[in-house]
Amino acid sequence: MKLYVCQEHIEKALDVVVDEYETFPVMEEVNNEISTTCEYCGERSAYMVANAGSNTK
Repeated sequence: MKLYVCQEHIEKALDVVVDEYETFPVMEEVNNEISTTCEYCGERSAYMVANAGSNTK
């Protein structure tokens, strides 16, 4: 699972990963060259949050 989120929704994404996978999430800052949007509001994403077993590259 990977969630791309803005600064406002980072806590929500962390909670979702912890609740679903019961593991500590991986959080990476999104490179400005990547034009992804927040999963929750559609604004430009600032972070990628994933479960520890997810391929984050």
